[in-house]
Amino acid sequence: MAMGRRRKRVRQEGLWTPTAALPLAASHPFYARLNQILDEKQFDEYVETLCEEFYAGEIGRPGLPPGMYFRLLMVGYFEGIDSERGIAWRASDSLSIRSFVRIALDESVPDHSTISRTRRLMDVETHQAVFQWVLQILAEKKLLKGTTIGVDATTLEANAALRSIVRRDTGEKYEEFLTRLAKESGIETPTREQLAKLDRKRTKKGSNDDWKHPHDPDARITKMKDGRTHLAHKAEHAVDMDTGAIVAVTLHGAEEGDTKTIQETVTEAGERITSIVADTDNDEAVKQVSAEGPREVVTDKGYHSRAVVSELAEWGVRTYCSEPNRGRQRWPEQKREQQAVYANRRRIRGERGRWLLRQRGEKLERWNQHLYDRGGMRRVHLRGRENILKRLAVQAGAANLGLLMRKVFGKGTPRALQGRLQATNSVANAFRCLWSGPAMLVPRFHHWMEQRRGVPATFAVA
Repeated sequence: MAMGRRRKRVRQEGLWTPTAALPLAASHPFYARLNQILDEKQFDEYVETLCEEFYAGEIGRPGLPPGMYFRLLMVGYFEGIDSERGIAWRASDSLSIRSFVRIALDESVPDHSTISRTRRLMDVETHQAVFQWVLQILAEKKLLKGTTIGVDATTLEANAALRSIVRRDTGEKYEEFLTRLAKESGIETPTREQLAKLDRKRTKKGSNDDWKHPHDPDARITKMKDGRTHLAHKAEHAVDMDTGAIVAVTLHGAEEGDTKTIQETVTEAGERITSIVADTDNDEAVKQVSAEGPREVVTDKGYHSRAVVSELAEWGVRTYCSEPNRGRQRWPEQKREQQAVYANRRRIRGERGRWLLRQRGEKLERWNQHLYDRGGMRRVHLRGRENILKRLAVQAGAANLGLLMRKVFGKGTPRALQGRLQATNSVANAFRCLWSGPAMLVPRFHHWMEQRRGVPATFAVA
């Protein structure tokens, strides 16, 4: 083959180019298979019917179709993109994602402002209905049981800075508040060092009862996992311990303890599981999914308290909650709480209890990595509880679709599929080397060893 010269390719470009004449690359097999699953279940028809009330008839600029909007949010999870601006950039840069989102070559990719406006127009219930639709598909594919669930929570860094907080009562900024305190203490013109010294001596200076962010009132001052103090939100999810599917996602204030939020998460998980049984027409799914909701709850020791264990016992739910070492306890007029705590203690010491607690890392805690760290939601780029919950619901639905893809396709993310193809090529090259015969195998092995040692190969392969 001769080397092509650039001057031979210089030519006058045509004024018009038909889209049928544009070169097309092969679409990503992961996204192609995922679109096939969505088309089989009529995803676009479902979301268009669901979102019909949010669209006008013939007035104004045409809006973003619901199927395209939800697919763009799914791309955010599969590609690990945290912001809607980044999702729009990635979609305009990749032909495979354009094909997955159903954007033609002669169409422009929706701007990030269009995605944000569409999100603001749709309510939280619509996004949660899409998450429920994905759960219905998992039940039909025998990836949902709902008998035993695990609950875990993590903090999400808010899109707000601590230096911008203001007083709830007066609206003063933090520096203005310190300056006023310094003047009241007798310092007429306080310096920055004096303000810092005065601030160090104050107690409970970061109370959420006194301070808020003016643009994100739902964000709360809290201590992050790495020890930093920041404005944050608390995301809590419930996972089916038998299959690993996410059955519920809730969002709370970051200052709320685990013992105050688990009730809402378990209740929502029960409602979603029972509604699947009530709405489905598949007899096999009805037999597999628990019609009464979750019967067992697995948590870590942060959720353990007398009130939580006894309340879940009243709901008919068995708890497998790790118990912290609190020493000898007293039970004045708390016989019901005592029985619930002792029953939980016996269960976690049994064989099944130890097995369920070991499964937390595989089935429960790993979603903190997949949903937030790799999925791009550890630091949110949205403000307001409803906006974050909308993105989080679709994020969890995409994670469940990844679980389904892992069953039918072998890999749950596009990058995992790419790694699998690279490993397959390496194995194929190894077999090709073996197939070339023993005479070729030994010299190639020595050649590889010398390359690893940094010694140049000096022999010729016969």
